[in-house]
Amino acid sequence: MADRTPGAVSSVAAPQQAEDTANHFAAIEAAPAYRLVFETIEREILDGRLALGDRLPTETELAARLGVHRSTTREGLRLLEESGLVQRRTGRRLYASAPRAEDLSTRASRALALQRVSFDELWQLLLALEPAAAAQAALAIRPEQIEALEDNLVRTRVAVAEGSVLTTLDLEFHALIAEATGNATWQLAREPAAMLLFPANERMLPRLSQAGARLIEAHEHIIAAFKKRDAKLAADWMRRHINDFRRGYVLAGCDPDEPVHLSATQKGGARR
Repeated sequence: MADRTPGAVSSVAAPQQAEDTANHFAAIEAAPAYRLVFETIEREILDGRLALGDRLPTETELAARLGVHRSTTREGLRLLEESGLVQRRTGRRLYASAPRAEDLSTRASRALALQRVSFDELWQLLLALEPAAAAQAALAIRPEQIEALEDNLVRTRVAVAEGSVLTTLDLEFHALIAEATGNATWQLAREPAAMLLFPANERMLPRLSQAGARLIEAHEHIIAAFKKRDAKLAADWMRRHINDFRRGYVLAGCDPDEPVHLSATQKGGARR
């Protein structure tokens, strides 16, 4: 007959409980030394101990300070350069720098594509962001920025007349508006989604003869609202523009629930 005393139960269960607890832990994987070099210098830049524009020590100096081989230091610096946290100027010397917004956006766009986000998921985000950016831009935009938007509009009219692809021009138009807000977070927040969504023009425009004209009309009204400093009108026209984009996408026979894909330009790593 089994012993049912409390002591007996705990003595039988204890080894099993210890084994279950041990299964919660996995072996710790040590980071490569070059990765630690990258993280050490990255922390110096992010914490401000290395200011933007400061020159980094040479590979030899860094290797001596960090206690690693020069080849390890070189690999860590390569990662920093790829991330945009350091850049080369004259000669081979490296300087602390801020990553460019377009480089960050390209990497984020690739991450979104790998998550297989749909047209509608991106559209919902931009429907919230773009009208708000337009309203802010209407209050902050400078004359030279309006001129840049008008120049974009002229080139867009030519592209529509010639039947050319509008992706680059459309991305530029909306990026100029984000820049006109005077708030860099608008650019960082919206551009990765825009870089995936707006290339849908390449699928939609050839199937809808009126799509190019409607895009131009919306851009004209948005610029007119900027000239009037009318934030509400700018937001209303931008909202109408983004909604019209989705309607056109569906009318062209495209499925808004399907995952979006990187354009050829984005696969090549360039913004425009």
